[in-house]
This record gives sequence, C-alpha cells and structure tokens, in this order.
Amino acid sequence: MLRGLRRRTALTVLLSLTASLLAACGSGSEAGGELTAEPVTLRFTWWGADDRHKRTQQVIEMFQKKHPNITVKGEFKEWNGYWDSLATTMAANDAPDIMQMDEQYIASYAERGALLDLNEAKKHLDTADFDQKALATGAVDGKQYGLPVGLAMYSMVVNTDLLAKYGIPVPDDTKWTWDDVRSIGEQVSKAGGGQVFGVQSPGINDTAGLSIRARQQGKALFDAEGKVVLPPEIATKYWTYIQDLAKAGIAAPPSVTVEKASAGLNQSATATNTAAFGLWWNTQLTALTAASGAKLKLLRLPEESQAKSPGAYYKPSMFWSISSRSEHPAEAAAFVSFLANDEEAAKVLLTERGVPANVKIRAAIAGQLKETDKAAKEYLDTVPVSDPPRITPNGASTTDAILKRHTEDVLFGRTTPEAAAASFIKEVQSEVDAAK
Repeated sequence: MLRGLRRRTALTVLLSLTASLLAACGSGSEAGGELTAEPVTLRFTWWGADDRHKRTQQVIEMFQKKHPNITVKGEFKEWNGYWDSLATTMAANDAPDIMQMDEQYIASYAERGALLDLNEAKKHLDTADFDQKALATGAVDGKQYGLPVGLAMYSMVVNTDLLAKYGIPVPDDTKWTWDDVRSIGEQVSKAGGGQVFGVQSPGINDTAGLSIRARQQGKALFDAEGKVVLPPEIATKYWTYIQDLAKAGIAAPPSVTVEKASAGLNQSATATNTAAFGLWWNTQLTALTAASGAKLKLLRLPEESQAKSPGAYYKPSMFWSISSRSEHPAEAAAFVSFLANDEEAAKVLLTERGVPANVKIRAAIAGQLKETDKAAKEYLDTVPVSDPPRITPNGASTTDAILKRHTEDVLFGRTTPEAAAASFIKEVQSEVDAAK
C-alpha cells in the first residue's frame, strides 16, 4: 500500500508541475495545419512485452515508407516502469509526441493540460469508422483526449467441458439472472465434490463487476463531475452475494480465492478448470483457453434482459494520445491515424492490443483471427451495450485495490457487506477529493 501511495503522490506532483510548464509554453505547430515536407522526428512510447514491440516496430517501418520525411522513434517499457517514466518526462517538458494511454490515468493527464484534444487534429486523424460509444470512452468534458485502440466487454466465461461432464446444460444467456448463476453453480459444486466449484468468486480486481450491477439498475459509480454516487444498497447486495457464494460452497474457500487471484490469469479458477463460471473480459478468452485446455464459451452477463438498461459497455484496452506539447501535432495525428485505420498495419497488429475499436478494421482482419479471437469479436459485435461509464476520475485509479481489500474483509468475516459498502464509497470519494 505504501509503495502505491508513493507512486500516486509522485504522479500527482509531477503532473501538477507539468500543468505549470504547459501554461508557460505553447505548441510548436498547429494540429490542423498542413503536413510538413521537412524532416520530422516523432517519439512514440508504449508498454508491453516482446511480441507487442516487434509488431509495433514493423508498423512504424511501414509508416515511414509512406512518409519518408518522418522518423518515428519507439520507446517501450514494461507496465510497472512506464507511468513513472511518462510522468517524469512530462514534468521535464520532454514528453513523447505519441503515447499509449490507459483509462485509469487519462483523466489525470487530460485535466492538467498534458494531452492534445484530438478534435483539433481531425484534418489528419480519421475517426469515421469508430462507434460513438467507443469514442466516448476517451472523452473528458467533451474533448477527445484518447483514441481507443482495442475494445473489450465484460462477459461470463463458462467451461462447457465441465458442464458436459456433470450433465448440466449451458444456460440461456438471453434470459438468465444472478440467481440462476448461483443455482447452476450449486449444481456444479455438488457434482465437483470439493475439487471443482460452480463459480469463480467475483470481487477481486472486479470494479467492472460492481459497475455492471449499478448500471443494470440505472445507477453508476461516478457522476459526470467525478463524484462517487454508487448507492450503498447496491454495494451491500454485491458483497452479500459474494459472501453467500463462499458460505454455500458455490465458490472456493476465501483463502483459495485470494491465493488464485494473486497468482494471475494462468492460476485462476477458470484457467485451472476448478470453476465452471467466471467473470472475465471477452478478450481474455484466448489466454484462458490456452491455459485451461478446455472448451470455454462467452456468455452474456446475467440479468441484462431484465435490466433498466444494458450493464455491458465498451472498455478500451488502451488509447492513443498525443502530447499537447508536441512540436509536430499534425504529423503525430497522421501517425495515430495510420495506427488506427491502415488495413495492412492492422494485419500486423491483429488483436495484440485487443479487438480493434475501428469497426472497418475489425472486419478486415476477421479472416486471420484464431477461433477464440473470432468469438471475442463476435461478442463485441453482437452484444447490446449502453453508453460507457464516466471515465475514471483523477484520483480514482486505486478503486480496484480498495474493492479487493473490502472483498477480502467480507470473505474472511472481518467486516459486513453493509460496512464494506459504506467504507468503500467513503474511501474512493476521499481519493478523488485528495487529487483535486
């Protein structure tokens, strides 16, 4: 916790300094101006593993062949070091021109003036093939600070091999409810004899799950101003449900749940074939299938047909953002447009950064996708969604950690669902207030 606090404090201080630097200096050229014929060097930074680096470098070379006067220098890091490095370069007035941005941090950078409003670069950045609900995920106060790269949607992943083994039919996901999940999960747990459980316990790194519950009832975690508006009774019901799953043996014992959650995707109950149902992002299907060796299927979220509005929404895997201090914003926008719209580039990148947010590109690469990636694409294309939730407010990037801690306290009997709900809302609001 202390390490995370130091990192958040450093980020806040550095971004505050960035704001003063930005106020003192203007950009070197106009985002809506003409592309120059003079030599230009752009710096482009991202996080990721080796496969992402190799694919991205290939696309950079493709862009440079089409724009021989523009050189793009790649700067990549692992996730853990990426944000400290980005904040430091921002504060030193040495920000990269183009950056890979995450939903948790985009508001922090945008609200301090560090990012370019991409609407200013429409002359060079084509967004015609993006769904408006997808574009809205990168908007803050009506300004487009991030272009979504890939999209994901929350889903229920079911192990159809386990259901077949126990003679349990796959539920009709156009009608089912959270009570149905509990009931079917109970059947699986009884048949599994303590070795296989019905449901992988939610609540660990599961802010999306709580958000879905609120959205299905016409409510939200945050309002347009970033204030926590989650009704306590919804959070109470959420933790009561999780507690009941564990007490009834439908989910694994708390110690097992926490251990598996801390070990990562490959050790999860879904990946180890020790739970029949689990909440996951649809784009994680490929990794889960590879780890489990089982037949897995994406199901729609429970209770969507009875909800006031769909709880499901588009979640960006990440964004492309441009520094407001870039001396070459027009050229930076042209590069982002190439990343987002070029079909040949898309055939190199495929779904490495998620199922493409660009609808036209999504269709163009469909023939190259693995069966599990095709299933993720189909889910994205066919499941109804409503408008995305308010982008994570500045200061609220720790919400997952706060949720996890309260879930563990409920599971181990250290607190009640009612107390967890009240404390969670108060803590998250305090984090948001402290960042102002």
